[in-house]
Parts: sequence; structure tokens; C-alpha cells
Amino acid sequence: MNKLVSVAAAGLVMVLAACSSTPTDKTSTTPTVPSGATAGAGKSGATDGTGQAASTVRSTALPAHLDPNSALSKEHSVFFGFDEAAIGPEDARVIEQHGKYLAAMPSLKVKIEGNADERGSAEYNLSLGQKRAEATLKALKIWGVRDSQMEPISWGEEHPQDKGHDESAYTHNRRADIVYAKP
Repeated sequence: MNKLVSVAAAGLVMVLAACSSTPTDKTSTTPTVPSGATAGAGKSGATDGTGQAASTVRSTALPAHLDPNSALSKEHSVFFGFDEAAIGPEDARVIEQHGKYLAAMPSLKVKIEGNADERGSAEYNLSLGQKRAEATLKALKIWGVRDSQMEPISWGEEHPQDKGHDESAYTHNRRADIVYAKP
């Protein structure tokens, strides 16, 4: 019994030691000071010139596909006419933006999610959504996006952007969404 307690205690010590917060990188222990902040940022009484405490948090630029304020994040849908899977000239800019970006970033992957409005049978809408996703895929290929970066799928009528039941809602729901894979 004492041997079991000794083994359990030794295991607990190892787990606690592994959870230690001792830094492993001894090369740099100085925090980064943002530009415009005083040299004593992060120390008691240090300010950023406005009387506010200076931050020692390093800012990092987000890639465009992850930045919610970027055009790629704001404009990621291609819209279609009723019972159509052809991309119109009004969506050429969206295709070009995403196509150039994906071609320049071959490690990125996207799902192209085809959607339909609620009119028509579930089977028909799934098929139409797939055609819309594949049309978007073909258009992106023109800009140099590789097949291995894209996966066309269809949601049919299951993921409406607008839950209304009028032409305005239907117009928003006839689309293909370019969705970047999570890192």
C-alpha cells in the first residue's frame, strides 16, 4: 500500500512539474513596447503619452481571409438568378479577389458552399446548389486556384442567408459562399 502511495505521489510531482510556468526561452525576457509608447512601458507609472498605461501586447496583422474587416471576409458570396448556375458579370470582382488571393496562397483551402432558395424540391435544390458551387470553382480556377484547394458542396435550401419568404429573401439565398478552412 505504501508503495502505491509513493508511486501516486511521484506521479503527482511529475504532473505539477510539467505544468510549471517557467519560461523555456532564456534569450529574451524584455517585453515588446509598441511604437509611440514610452521606454518604461509596462512598469508602474509608465504611460503611452496620453496618460493611459502603455500596453506590452504585440500586435500582429491578420491574414486577409481571417480579418473580419477585409474585403475577402465581407464579400465572399456569389449570387445567381432564379434556376441558374451561371455567374454574372456583377460577381466577377468577388471571384477575381478570392481567385488571386488563393492562387498566391497555395496552402489555403476553401469550401465552396452552394445554396438555393426554398422553392423547388429538396433534391432539386441540392442539385442546383452543387451546380452553383461547381460553377464558382471553375471560375476560381481561371485565376490559378488549384483543385486541391477547393471543395464544392451543396446545402440546397438548408442554410438561408435571409429567412424571409419573398423575392428579396430568395435573391439572397441563391448563392455560393467561399468559406476558408479554419487554421
